[in-house]
Amino acid sequence: MRVAGIVGHSGSGKTTLIERLIPAAQQRGLSVSTIKHTHHHRVQLEPPGKDSHRHRAAGASEVIIASDEGWARIASSSKPAPLLRLLGELRPVDLVLVEGFKQLEALPRVEVFRGMGELLALSDPGIAAVASPAALELPGYRGIRLPLDDTSAVLDFLLGA
Repeated sequence: MRVAGIVGHSGSGKTTLIERLIPAAQQRGLSVSTIKHTHHHRVQLEPPGKDSHRHRAAGASEVIIASDEGWARIASSSKPAPLLRLLGELRPVDLVLVEGFKQLEALPRVEVFRGMGELLALSDPGIAAVASPAALELPGYRGIRLPLDDTSAVLDFLLGA
């Protein structure tokens, strides 16, 4: 299983890039899964008052919601789950795209940058490349640069990283 990360500031286009990378990888015959890290909120699949929410509120450590079209598991934890543990929960696939987890140097990561905020790659040696609009200048950055609008080029890099 190849694992590659997509990082960047909020609103930079990480999710949009992943939405383009998934079908591009599938067109090459690859199976793809994703892991999304968020620090903004508690993970909640059903709103308060719904059955799964009531189960968690009652103290269930894990709740599985199942339908005829799939299932999801929500697990409570006193501390964040490490990426390696989360990867172990996935079925084997060719490529796992991880959104977030900014501080994992061992994970090859591509930063999506559109000029908003500080370029993370300037202070994070774990970022292997920056995907940005071609016309955008990246002062001080000397690493690999990828054209953000060229999904195939970004995917080629991720598969070779």
